[in-house]
Amino acid sequence: MKKLLIFCLLIAPFALSAQNNKNEKISFEVSGNCEMCKKRIEKAALTVKGVKTVSWDIPSNVISLIYDSNKVPLQDVQTAIAQAGHDTPLSKAPEATYNELPMCCLYKRTIE
Repeated sequence: MKKLLIFCLLIAPFALSAQNNKNEKISFEVSGNCEMCKKRIEKAALTVKGVKTVSWDIPSNVISLIYDSNKVPLQDVQTAIAQAGHDTPLSKAPEATYNELPMCCLYKRTIE
């Protein structure tokens, strides 16, 4: 019984540290302009299973999120955001989706 207790005490720190590694914090740029963009971007990220928290900052265009990297790759999160109409470093928004965004949300500027 004593050996079992010692074994459990030795294994517990490793088990706890393995559980903490699954939640990864990351930040990356997401193109957008306004409060409507913020809602759309955050909603798209939260639809991905494994994403815990999301916050997109309007002035810096940087999204910060905590997600379970064991459940979902970062590429899937960025693809979901792009499908909502906003470019990310790993995935670009489809032109048709981007063109359907409200005028205030159009972040690509054309130079004429």
